[in-house]
Amino acid sequence: MDVLAELLDGARARGGCFHRLVVEPPWGLLVRDEAPLSLYTVLDAHTWIVHPEAEPVRIAPGDVAVVRGPTGYRLADDPATPPQLIVEPGDVCTTADGVRVCDELALGVRTWGADGDGSVVVVNGTYRPEGDVSARLLAALPPVVVVRDDPNCRALLPLLAEEIGRDAPGQQAVLDRLLDLVLIATLRAWFDRPEAEAPAWYRAQGDPVVGPALRLLHADPARPWTVASLASAVGVSRAALARRFAELVGETPMAYLADWRMDIAADLLRTPGHTVASVARRVGYANAFALSAAFKRLRGVSPREYRASPPAPAGPATPAAEHTGPARTPAPA
Repeated sequence: MDVLAELLDGARARGGCFHRLVVEPPWGLLVRDEAPLSLYTVLDAHTWIVHPEAEPVRIAPGDVAVVRGPTGYRLADDPATPPQLIVEPGDVCTTADGVRVCDELALGVRTWGADGDGSVVVVNGTYRPEGDVSARLLAALPPVVVVRDDPNCRALLPLLAEEIGRDAPGQQAVLDRLLDLVLIATLRAWFDRPEAEAPAWYRAQGDPVVGPALRLLHADPARPWTVASLASAVGVSRAALARRFAELVGETPMAYLADWRMDIAADLLRTPGHTVASVARRVGYANAFALSAAFKRLRGVSPREYRASPPAPAGPATPAAEHTGPARTPAPA
């Protein structure tokens, strides 16, 4: 499995929120729902996205915007238009002075707005805050990503817009999978564009030495890898792999592997049915003690403390695989 596939595999919509917003200029919306990731497209007109951590960006019909949370942001017909409505956590909509108006704005299935004949239709899908998107994915993204008129995205958008307005058995599952597809198509297109500041591990996938090494580590993280065995599998010398990997990824192969194992372990620890010992075996550690020592060193808490703590708010925390400082030596597998 390639690294991008692993990254996107961490984003799985489960009961995502979907809306069609029908409005007439001037209009403004403040979104502070704390969602980790939201997708937007617009029909028939343009929309501005104003994020406090990025320059205002204009999206047109056929474009897809991915907005990273949990920081609040605005959507409007113009960057200067103040918000008349606010979207709060729990999909609650209020006026600017805090009056709930969810029922008053309902226009049909997943459709709302002050004017059903409005000339602007904004379609969006939002991932839930509770663990639907991995921190590694969020760390790879700027606050706002816009892919303009990509053919793969363009093919999916009419289907998503149509399905949002339907009320049929299994509709939530259909919408969740469509949201995943649009996200994958959008990010794949964006990562391949010159203006994208793709993370080091993504750029390194195209290297004839580091690319195969990354794929091997992601395909079988539990294997007792050493730099020598990884170099042999790739067909280069140990020194050549270590030098090239550090140059392109920013850390040693074994430090990268240790971080990747901790990412997998963190997800499994919050999945029902997994003990610390079973997680240890899944990620290449001999027993619960070995995993606990490595997890404590790299994450700052023990696996049991991590499991008992509430999930951290989704945000752009930098993953260890993006570190460019001194390499760390992982605990023995």
